Amino acid sequence: MYKLLLCWRYLRTRYIALASIVSVMLGVATMIVVNAVMEGFSHEMQARMHDVLSDVVVESRSLEGMCDPEWHMQKIKSAVGNDVVGMTPTAYVPAMLGFTVGDQHITKQITIIGIDEASYSEVSSFGNYLQHPKNREHVDFKLKDEGYDVFDHQAEDADQARPRKQMEFAGWRYRRQKAAFAPKVEVQQSETKINADPFAGAAMVQNAEGEPEGHTFDPATEQHTGAVMGIAIGSYRGSDGNDGFLLLPGDDIEVTYPSAGRVPKPLSANFTVVDFYESKMNEYDASFMFVPLAKLQDLRGMVDPATGKRFANTIQLKVREGADLNAVRDKLRDAFPAQLYVVNTWRDKQGPLLAAVQMETAVLNVLLFMIVAVAGFGILAIFFMIVVEKTRDIGILKSLGASGQGIMGIFLTYGFSLGLVGAGVGAVIGLLFVQHINEIADLLAVATGQPVFDPSIYYFYKIPTVVRPFTVTWIATGAMLIAVLASVLPALRASRLHPVQALRFE
Repeated sequence: MYKLLLCWRYLRTRYIALASIVSVMLGVATMIVVNAVMEGFSHEMQARMHDVLSDVVVESRSLEGMCDPEWHMQKIKSAVGNDVVGMTPTAYVPAMLGFTVGDQHITKQITIIGIDEASYSEVSSFGNYLQHPKNREHVDFKLKDEGYDVFDHQAEDADQARPRKQMEFAGWRYRRQKAAFAPKVEVQQSETKINADPFAGAAMVQNAEGEPEGHTFDPATEQHTGAVMGIAIGSYRGSDGNDGFLLLPGDDIEVTYPSAGRVPKPLSANFTVVDFYESKMNEYDASFMFVPLAKLQDLRGMVDPATGKRFANTIQLKVREGADLNAVRDKLRDAFPAQLYVVNTWRDKQGPLLAAVQMETAVLNVLLFMIVAVAGFGILAIFFMIVVEKTRDIGILKSLGASGQGIMGIFLTYGFSLGLVGAGVGAVIGLLFVQHINEIADLLAVATGQPVFDPSIYYFYKIPTVVRPFTVTWIATGAMLIAVLASVLPALRASRLHPVQALRFE
């Protein structure tokens, strides 16, 4: 009992111990905040990757693809059974996109993805990232009337959504007006001002009867091949944070791609942009263009002329919730020859990026844990000083019958108490900081005049955070363990003091 009483007395009266408590507290709070933010970023990034990539992907090593994807899907079903709840064939083809802005012809390297409109939504959340509400329900690759989002529909708060004024002209209205005006339309590309009207200042071309020349683009009669384009391909972001567009739904584009066959040849085709895809992952938004799978197969010649069977170079799988993706992957690797097929989970395909995030988190934890280690050295120095100051008291305790283990227990319990208080207060402060981190970021932005968290850089409107109870537990436990270990050497010295010698020199 005397050990607890002495620990409580030292904890209340030895104010120098507050320095150790504050060090432990700040170290624990900082580690909780950093881990929560890093986990939030990782969670958001993985969620967006997973929304684009299906759970498991079976790929052909040849760009020409695999013949008869229906047969392959039957083989997949027989190999993994009920673990697969959805499948769809797709075709990934590298291509070169070309379009004209003003007097300049712009070319960009892209990847065309041919998808089956009926089944692709079963294996991915592709529709959630489209800009027209009807396409989010079901994409049909047809140009829509007005109704495209003029604000970012993914923003949690309407006040934070970036305005996209040009999008209000998108669709059939834009296509009809573009046909009625002169072909050369000045496009405002200033980074400081976005022209809301793409036809401002253009001259209308009229025939002898005074009517607008050109096609009227009636949706009921016009035939066009629609394409959903990654929003970063046809847009730019100005210094004011608003989005400007080089292309709008209703514009025509030209795509050059390789033909199927043993000697690929360059082919080209025209498409009409019908919507934008925005996952907020620049790797996807700046390179992907989605088109109907059947149309891409016809254009590339991915059809066997003898049997009429079609080709696809990937099959994407949706696995039932709770199933082991690695086990499904391994079964499919056994079922398909490795020299012809590649089978990966979505994590395998993004392995280097996910591994980089995990490594950064681990390095940050090591660096930040050194803050707690510094507090441990402070505890070590303070305890040695207490042992020197309390030599006479230790001698009296031992002369009264206190054992060496009892004296050692006083200092170990005292070190544990410092760690417990510091870790507990630090955990509370860290969790409160995480809970109000966006409000704190706003206050810092007002105080400094600079945004602490810029959505135009990170593509998130708020700082994402995820608190893992296990992470908080090991951080607090580690801090308390360091505090106890730092008190071991002073406790050993105190326990070895001889009572007669301690009293003689004091």
